[in-house]
Amino acid sequence: MAARTMPGKGESRQDQFEVIKTRIHGKLVDKLDLSRVGDMKGDALRREIRVVIEHLCDADEALLNRQERERIVDEVLDETFGLGPLELILKDPKVSDILINGPKSIYVEKGGQMVKTDVEFRDGKHLLQIIDRIVSKVGRRVDETCPMVDARLEDGSRVNAIIPPLALDGAAVSIRRFGSNPLKLEDLLNYKAFTPEMVMLLEGCIKARLNCIIAGGTGSGKTTLLNTLSSFIGHSDRIVTIEDAAELQLQQDHVVRLETRPPNIEGNGAVTATDLVKNALRMRPERIIIGECRGGETLDMLQAMNTGHDGSLTTLHANTPRDAIARLETMVMMAGFELPVKAIRQQIAGAVDVLIQANRLQGGPRRVTAITEVVGMEQDTIVLQDIYKFQQKGIGEDGKAYGTFECSGVRPTFMDKLESAGVRLPSSAFRERTMMHA
Repeated sequence: MAARTMPGKGESRQDQFEVIKTRIHGKLVDKLDLSRVGDMKGDALRREIRVVIEHLCDADEALLNRQERERIVDEVLDETFGLGPLELILKDPKVSDILINGPKSIYVEKGGQMVKTDVEFRDGKHLLQIIDRIVSKVGRRVDETCPMVDARLEDGSRVNAIIPPLALDGAAVSIRRFGSNPLKLEDLLNYKAFTPEMVMLLEGCIKARLNCIIAGGTGSGKTTLLNTLSSFIGHSDRIVTIEDAAELQLQQDHVVRLETRPPNIEGNGAVTATDLVKNALRMRPERIIIGECRGGETLDMLQAMNTGHDGSLTTLHANTPRDAIARLETMVMMAGFELPVKAIRQQIAGAVDVLIQANRLQGGPRRVTAITEVVGMEQDTIVLQDIYKFQQKGIGEDGKAYGTFECSGVRPTFMDKLESAGVRLPSSAFRERTMMHA
């Protein structure tokens, strides 16, 4: 019989707890009937394993109080079937981002504020095991030959990981959470992300099949906004979505979800967003939604918008509507074709109807800072006009930016398209005024 490893007298209570937990975890692995476990799922599996762990705890009863026994059961379950220390953070619905800078440094964003947590991994190896568990579930890998990876959690949250030797202080993980209960239109209105008048216009744009691009910086709420606007799409429309890591949560019935694929260990087999856009055009889509335009697929997206696939949506990184146009031009050039700048701009002006700008302001509030119409071309320049915009006025005592939503007084030129689709907005919706303080 193997000698039992006892905690040393000089060890702290936490060290003793970790020794006992590691021992119980090892015993559990030895006791598990893997063929039987494979047939069990979800809560039933966790209940069964909980009984086994509690029995294993009996041997250490003198060393553990009731609270510690409960904690050890939860932590061993998380280690065996969950994401280890991350499970505690993932149970908090208020956490929107989880940022891991090595095994001992984990930050979360709650309510727009970044705070450091007390949660830690045992060491770098432990963190790498959890990363591997995440990425393997979606058929991806992370190792020295492929040290960067995009993946997703079961609830749709987006995960990016980069490991040594590229990450010098241990593996770095960024998790953008998209919970099982995503924010709805009413939530965004309550948070004053936009005004009811802006919602009416955006709903009309989606129903009238205008092509819309959502622009914004990292963490500005682009994907949340895309999910929300997609709720206005009719259930009869055939929608094809294209993403690097699937995170869109569309509520329609007729949705085909496509996801890119990185190359295998030999460097072959990659499927890019460009490949998927070209294939999507052969699938009789009525709307194409690209989670984010990042490169040459932008040209294919614009051509699709120009050739009958009206009502398409995508997001991109840009800080202003004018920057969004410049970024579209750059990404079209990345397709590798020697197109004149004027031809590229004509493609953009002909394809895109509306730019929706989202920004994360100082202190954390997220606002739709502009709804801008792409009017057309004047000589070599794309003409834009703001319909609604947010004007920041200052920083409050709580450290958060505040301002006003304003209407420019300009009636969009696409109103005929809206009315043809049966969407009628009151003329007062475009009267020049300050609409709301936020």
